[in-house]
Amino acid sequence: MLVTLLLLPLQWLAVTFRLSMRRLIPLIYHRAILRILGVRVFVSGEPASDGPVLVVSNHASWLDIPVLGSLFPLVFVAKQEIAGWPVFGLFAKLQRSVFVDRSRRLKTGEVNAEIAARMVEGEPVVLFGEGTSSDGNRVLPFRSALVGAAHDVLGSAAGGSVSLQPVSIAYTRLDGLPMGRFLRPHVAWYGDMDMPPHLAGVLKRSSIDVVVSFGPVLKFDGAANRKETTRRLEAAVRAMTAAALAGRDLPHTAAVPFLPETR
Repeated sequence: MLVTLLLLPLQWLAVTFRLSMRRLIPLIYHRAILRILGVRVFVSGEPASDGPVLVVSNHASWLDIPVLGSLFPLVFVAKQEIAGWPVFGLFAKLQRSVFVDRSRRLKTGEVNAEIAARMVEGEPVVLFGEGTSSDGNRVLPFRSALVGAAHDVLGSAAGGSVSLQPVSIAYTRLDGLPMGRFLRPHVAWYGDMDMPPHLAGVLKRSSIDVVVSFGPVLKFDGAANRKETTRRLEAAVRAMTAAALAGRDLPHTAAVPFLPETR
């Protein structure tokens, strides 16, 4: 695509020389891609803007990347194998993604430190809480270990806390009609699906509607319970996703004090 040929070398230069536009170019690129694919993004709520921000979202499709990436400059956390994928691996690197090698637990601390550094620099970091993608009809259990980066940033965060924001991605309409649970896998990309035929199927569609819901921010501090925090994030994302898929008004999660961490 022409937009790729124009922006990819610019982003490579921006990343190589750490130019400020390295954060802006992906935003422009994702918006152009969504326009080409006919994806319309509807937003509920507001992105967090106070202090270091860790966005925790559900994950249903490769489309989630340009959908979220079109809203504001951010950094994604991705599995290590994506770095080696043709084309998409290059895109992920130029997006300045943080890659996680799940088979090497000893590297977890280094990855969390890199995520923490990005957050302290003012870059929102997006984490897919399920650790994999679903069929788009449901939210899978979140992994509490993935929230570990929030602990590492506490020492450098102003006020000693980190903003954790639950975000829901729900694909709701296909070619102008309600998608339904049986059509949603035409957009969702999960399991052992191959990318080329799935991409070809998406390109055949005239329009895809997706609702992105930003939930209430949870303040994560030194007294926070990681498992309870993960449970609350998952519950918020699950409720917002169910509401968006059903076409209901989006619920709001009540503020509940964090429980002390138990070891």
